[in-house]
Amino acid sequence: MRLITWNINSVRLQMPLLAKLTDEAKPDIVCLQETKVHDDQFPAKDIEALGYEHMHFRGMKGYNGVAILSRLPLDATGGEDWCGKQDCRHASVKVAGGVEIHNFYVPAGGDVPDPTENEKFAHKLSFLEEMTDWFGKKHKSKDKSIFVGDLNIAPLESDVWSHKQLLKVVSHTPIEVEKLDAVQQSNDWIDAVRQFIPPEETLYSWWSYRARDWDAADKGRRLDHVWVTPPLKKALKGASVLREARGWEKASDHAPVIVDFDLG
Repeated sequence: MRLITWNINSVRLQMPLLAKLTDEAKPDIVCLQETKVHDDQFPAKDIEALGYEHMHFRGMKGYNGVAILSRLPLDATGGEDWCGKQDCRHASVKVAGGVEIHNFYVPAGGDVPDPTENEKFAHKLSFLEEMTDWFGKKHKSKDKSIFVGDLNIAPLESDVWSHKQLLKVVSHTPIEVEKLDAVQQSNDWIDAVRQFIPPEETLYSWWSYRARDWDAADKGRRLDHVWVTPPLKKALKGASVLREARGWEKASDHAPVIVDFDLG
């Protein structure tokens, strides 16, 4: 099973790129964030034409939104509303073998890394705390689960272009990394990508639109993640970031992250 997670930055606008991605990478399951479309306008027929007959999506007009597209049969298991907001940041499904997939879009958190001054940053920290509590109570590390999404946090020093310069920049602050670590510990989640690309090796999945030449500047961050619970560790067969997709015409500022599984 090949799984891809991608912050697509508007699924309707990016349908040509989604078609290109699915044609070239041939994923079995695609988890999208920032779909930016209400459910009644989701391009389900266009996606079915790409070979993804099974899907579960939760969206709203113009903002946020998550979707799980699959060539394999799936059962929708829901999607939680976090921090008292109905802002469509989580969807979950079960696929063959009882494997549950959780797709998340964690709040970006604004620009000021102080929850007392910045409501968006406070929301982000609360969101992460609720995730930790929820997974700790509702799920077990012995379950077969996959956790993916745009988590808007680059936890490792090698996940950012400059650890020292970004310590006070939202997405790499110590408090965010601490909160994300707590989420990871809640179900003993394993960072699937770092099983194949060592933690000391620089790796990014996002490059700002602000850079005149994103590729040359290469001031990236690894904001997009795939985790698995311990029972799926042996099923992991490979992982990569499709960096070239960031250079596609009118591309998202995120690159797709690919993980391959052998579920037996």
